Amino acid sequence: MSTVMRDTQDPTSTPAVKQNKTRTVAIGEARPQWWLYLTLGVGLVVMVTPFVWMALSSLKPEAEIRANPPTWWPQTFTLENFTELFTRLDFPQFFTNSAVVAVFVTLGNLVFCSMLGYAFAKIDFWGRAWLFRIVLGTMMIPGIVMLVPLFVLVSRLGLVDTYAGLILPFLAGPFGVFLMRQFISALPDELIDAGRIDGAGEFRIFAQIILPLCKPALATLGILTFLGSWNNFLWPLVVASSEDKYTLPVALALYSVGQNENNYGLMLAGAVAVVAPVVLVFLILQKHIIQGIATTGIK
Repeated sequence: MSTVMRDTQDPTSTPAVKQNKTRTVAIGEARPQWWLYLTLGVGLVVMVTPFVWMALSSLKPEAEIRANPPTWWPQTFTLENFTELFTRLDFPQFFTNSAVVAVFVTLGNLVFCSMLGYAFAKIDFWGRAWLFRIVLGTMMIPGIVMLVPLFVLVSRLGLVDTYAGLILPFLAGPFGVFLMRQFISALPDELIDAGRIDGAGEFRIFAQIILPLCKPALATLGILTFLGSWNNFLWPLVVASSEDKYTLPVALALYSVGQNENNYGLMLAGAVAVVAPVVLVFLILQKHIIQGIATTGIK
């Protein structure tokens, strides 16, 4: 009875006031989401517009690409640029070179980075903390600084203009080791102790217990490594000296730029051909990418 009297006396307890409060709270909660969607939409347009323009311009004749002011939608659709790409360049050979290098570099990172990550995360040995700090420290070194020493090393080993010279220097990286170490550290130690009690060795524990639990991290590492190796331009440009070892980015850069003029149509068609497999891989594996990034906490 006393409760009913308090509700009657308190004007804010009426249904109309409660509804107004609900509307106020709903509007207050919706405002940051509206700004969030606007910010994401602007960012999406800024990032996607160059790729859309590249794809549309690859279907334009050379004269229309050079026209001033530039046109957005092709006035004359043509596949001449793609025809020239496949006839003027040995496209299958360059595509095979890029695929071979990217696949082997990705497999190497998955194997060696996961093994090193397991060692740093779950095996106690002397100097583990200092060695891991050194690995983290190498992440701060710009890649361009290592270019000359790495080329001298590869040259003295006789690996210039070979697949081994393109692949071996990138079979493992500090970022992959850090990623796998962070993910494996979160796994419970009881799983490893149970394996050791059952008599399993470290390699068997790693292969049969740890690796199956690391699928999200392995998927993230594999995708990021594949994309980085597929788009790598500088190292193949330095090491590959014959056309048989050119990768797609190197071949497109060398063949689309002449001594007197630049063939922009060929460049744009080649860029579309290089980007298309990467976009396809992302669309197929985007679920694993998002899951892996969310699980490992990459920002």
